[in-house]
Order: sequence, then C-alpha cells, then structure tokens
Amino acid sequence: MRARRATGPAPLCSSRFEHDRSRLQVRFLTTLSERGYIHQITHPVELDAAAASGVVTGYIGFDATAPSLHVGSLIQIMMLRRLQQAGHRPVVVMGGGTTKVGDPTGKDASRPQLTDADIAANIASIRTVFEKFLTFGDGPTDAVMIDNDEWLSKFGYVEFLREYGTQFTINRMLAFDSVKLRLEREQPMTFLEFNYMLMQSVDFLELNRRLNVTLQMGGSDQWGNITSGVDLVRRMDQKSAFGLTTPLLTTASGGKMGKTAQGAVWLNAEQLSPYDYWQFWRNVDDADVGRFLRLFTDMPLDEIARLEALEGAGINEGKKALADAATTMLHGADEALKARTTSEEAFEKGHATTDLPTREFIWAGTPEEQERHGGPFQKRQAEALLKASELSPSTGQARKKIQNEGVWINDNLIKDPGQLFGLDDVDTDVGAFKVKLGKRGQIVLVKPI
Repeated sequence: MRARRATGPAPLCSSRFEHDRSRLQVRFLTTLSERGYIHQITHPVELDAAAASGVVTGYIGFDATAPSLHVGSLIQIMMLRRLQQAGHRPVVVMGGGTTKVGDPTGKDASRPQLTDADIAANIASIRTVFEKFLTFGDGPTDAVMIDNDEWLSKFGYVEFLREYGTQFTINRMLAFDSVKLRLEREQPMTFLEFNYMLMQSVDFLELNRRLNVTLQMGGSDQWGNITSGVDLVRRMDQKSAFGLTTPLLTTASGGKMGKTAQGAVWLNAEQLSPYDYWQFWRNVDDADVGRFLRLFTDMPLDEIARLEALEGAGINEGKKALADAATTMLHGADEALKARTTSEEAFEKGHATTDLPTREFIWAGTPEEQERHGGPFQKRQAEALLKASELSPSTGQARKKIQNEGVWINDNLIKDPGQLFGLDDVDTDVGAFKVKLGKRGQIVLVKPI
C-alpha cells in the first residue's frame, strides 16, 4: 500500500521533561518521574491522558550484536518492567534486521557484520534475560518479543525508498547527533549506517500498525531517532505516537555504566557469573547507591531514602541491599545469597572458598612458552599470576597494578611484580592462589594445572 503524503505539523517535543509531576494521572509516568527515569518526552499531557484511559503499548529496541546484553542496557529493561507493572504492555523488539546495519550512535567505526545464524543465536540467548524481568504471554498486558527482520527484510530497495524516502530530509538527518558527531570527528560513516535512523522510524510505524504500539522509549542518545519515528507515525497515519528517553547513565565518577576495568558487565550468566555480578553492584560508588536502587530495584522509595542517608561504613548496608536486589532479580534469590555469603567470607572474614571465581593456569607453561623459557616453569612471577586471574588484560598492565600497590596474593600485599611463587605457596584450603585486586576489589582463585 502506498504511503500517504506527509501532512500536519511535526510533533511538539520537549527537550527535557518539565511537566508538573502533581498533574500526572497515571502510575507509570509518576513512577518513572519519582525514580529518575525521564529525561526527554514528547506530548507529556497527551501521553498521560492516553495511559489513564487504557492500556498503552510501548517498545524498546535492542540489537543482537552479542549473546548477551550488558548492564548498560538494564535501565531500558527496567523501563519495560515499569510499564508492565503499571498495567500496560511492553514490546521487546529484537533488531534482527537493524543488527545487519549497525546503529552509528556513539560509534567511531562500523560494526562487524554478523551472519543470520549468529544473530538468531544471539536473540535466543538474550531472550532468557528478558524472561527474568517481564511476564510474556497472550494477555492484554503480557510482554511480546518480535524481530524487526520480519518486515525489514521483506522490503525491496526501490520499494523502501519510494515508501519512506520522501518522509525524511537529508538536512534533518545530518543534524542528528549520531551523524553530526561522527562527521565532526572526521570518522567515516557508511551509507549503510546512514540508513539506520530510517529503519528505526519504520519500526515504530510498523509496530503501530501491527500491535498498536504508541510509545517508543530509549536512551537519550536515541532522541533523534525516536522523534523521527513519532513524527512518521503521526504524519503518515495521523495516529497518536509518543517518545520518552532516559538520561545518559554514568557513574558518579564519570565512568560509563556497564564497563569495568575487567570489561563489560554482562547480564547472561554464561558471560558473567552471578558472583561477579553481585560484586559489581557491591562496589558501586557511595554516591550512586540511592540512584541505582531507584533505577534497578523494586525497593520502596522510603526504604531507599533510609539506605542512601546512611553515612560512613553504614553505606555498605545500602550497597549490599543493592547487590542483593539486583542479583535476585536477574539470577534468583539462591544465587544472590550464595554470592553475598562468598563475598563476606572472603572480604570480611578472610576465608577463601571454592565458590569464588576460579581460573585455571597451566603452571609448566604451554609448549610455546616452554620453548621460549628453555623448559617447564618451576616458579611463576606475581605479574603472571595476576594476568592468569584475568583481573588484568596483559602482563604489562599487571606489572603496573602491582607497582601501584593494589594487588594481594594469598592476603599478602605484593610490591614486586617479579616476586616468585612455587606450587608449595598454593593456599591449601582452596587448592589455588587467592589473587585480589584492590582493597574492596575482586578476588579470583588461580588454580595451577
């Protein structure tokens, strides 16, 4: 069917959410506002009225570039959870189609292209996480997962351009941050990536027609893409459509949420153990405790206020409560308790247990190492043990960490990266070396094999 010509004004969009909270009618928007989710919103009064009069169906898109999402995506998952908790319907859109193109937002390089089989496997793996946060089914407020490849792959090139190309101007597309910032940094953007914003806008239109989706949510870096989708639905089909974004999420220290010195904080247990996930939340900055409790747990606001008001060592109670709640939501209460017990035994009582993360270390060395060394290793340097723990990505980095006096092996502070350890130095209680990075950092068992 040929698209209707663009008519009517572009949507009235607020660059920041400034709507009077006392005038909000619905629990969904009130909850989002009180817990700090809202940064930008289109048509707040109209959206509030729509949510008060019936079920609003809202979606967020997730590309399937890896077998797991990481903590940086958790705020979006929680937004869908809040939507369902308030009696509305969440739609998870997996980007089987858009993953083939790659979102250029915040990127200086094109994504590597994945095969259809890789993308399908990633989607299947990622779905298991959403099932922990949302209730899927056929009911009016049950969550739905859909793959945008169902419609994007069906378009012919000329058909897509004739249907939707007239709805977008190059002038506006070049003004989007995802494009403008890439060009300002003089980094190339392929024509393939340039099409991403069109595809995301068409997703909204297609979802509106198929599932009566009227709300798209996402991070603040998606504002341009989201408002383009809102505009497309309103102009082509003259139907209500809304957009809502969350603030850019960084830690109190200015770091990117979901990244640590050891890499991404993955949500799937196959990529990151429940213990390491618990430790991530236990070690957040003091200043982040209250904010993260509001965003990433279902804890009542009055209890959060009590915890974030604690001072000194007392704030550790809030950190443990955050770690317990976040880990329980993703991995279950048993895994959360196990992680907390393991951590307290290791850090507070000084008892290493075999429940700590364990890395195997070929003590004699690989054949290549033995050839370079002139035979099997009898002893190993401290820097090699730290690298084997995977708490440091390279021997050079391990050496620097030890020199900065931030590494303990078997509870002893290590000052010399070349300090030698033999098999008789293994902690006999656990049959491994206990390697700790930072006073409150991670502990990993390095087991010689």
